[in-house]
Amino acid sequence: MLAARHASRAPDVLRVALSGDDPADFARKLHYLGYVSRAAAALLAAQRGGIAELERLARESRARAERLAEVERSSRADREKVLTERRERRRVLARLAGEIRGSRREIKVLRADEARLARVVEEIGRVIAARPLAGYTRVEPAPQAAAARGPFSSLRGRLRMPVAGELAGRFGAPRRPAGAEAKGVFIRAPEGRPVRAIAGGQVVYADWMRGFGNLLILDHGEAYLSVYANNESLLKQVGDAVAPGETIATTGASGGNEETGLYFELRHLGKAFDPLRWMKPR
Repeated sequence: MLAARHASRAPDVLRVALSGDDPADFARKLHYLGYVSRAAAALLAAQRGGIAELERLARESRARAERLAEVERSSRADREKVLTERRERRRVLARLAGEIRGSRREIKVLRADEARLARVVEEIGRVIAARPLAGYTRVEPAPQAAAARGPFSSLRGRLRMPVAGELAGRFGAPRRPAGAEAKGVFIRAPEGRPVRAIAGGQVVYADWMRGFGNLLILDHGEAYLSVYANNESLLKQVGDAVAPGETIATTGASGGNEETGLYFELRHLGKAFDPLRWMKPR
C-alpha cells in the first residue's frame, strides 16, 4: 500500500486544472479516497494491535516455557531423589536381611552351646547321683569364709559374688544383641582378676567349651552347681576340693565375649536360677 501511494503521488492542483477532467468527479474521487485512507489507517492500527498481541503472547509463551523447564528440572530432581531413596531402602533391607540371617545363625549357635552345657550338667547330675557322698561335705571350709559354711540350701542370701567387678548382664537378659536369654549373670572385670568359689565344693568340670570358653563347674551338694565361664585360666582340676572363697580361676574373654569378665550361673537339679537372689546384699 505504501509503494502504491508513492507511485501514484498526491494530485497536483495545476495538473488537475489542466487535465480537463470534471472537478466534481475529482472531488468525488477524493471523497472515496478518504474512505480508503481511513480503512487503511484502521487496517494499520489492527496490524499494530496484532503485533503487540503477538509480542505479549510470545512473552507469555517464553515465561510458560521457563516455568515448564523449571517444573521439569524439579521433577527430574524429585525423581532422582526417589530413585536414590529407593536404592538406599533396598540396601537397608538387604543389610537387615543379612543381619536377621546372621542373628538366626547366632541364636542357633547360642542354643546349641546352651544345649551342650545342659547335657554336661545333666551328665554331672547323673554322676553325682551315683556318688551321693560326693560334694561340699568332703571340704573343710576356710576360716575367712565361715559365713558360707553349712548345707548349700542354707546359704541363700549369704553368698558373695565370685569376682569383684561391674554387673553387666543379668539373668534372663540377652547374652548378645540377638542372643537367647542368659541363664546367669555377666560380671565385667579386668583380665586376670581372681575368681573365687562362692561356697565349698568339688570341681566336677574344668575344660574349654564352645560359647563359654574356659569353664569350671563346682558341685556344692544337694544337686546345687555353680558355673564359672569365660575365664582366662583355670586353676583347679576335676576332682579338686575347693574351700569357700578359694581362687579357682582368673577372668578373661575366652568365651568369645567382647569384654573381659566372668559369666556365672547357679543351677539346681540342672535348672538355672537367678544367682543374685542368693547373693549377700551390699
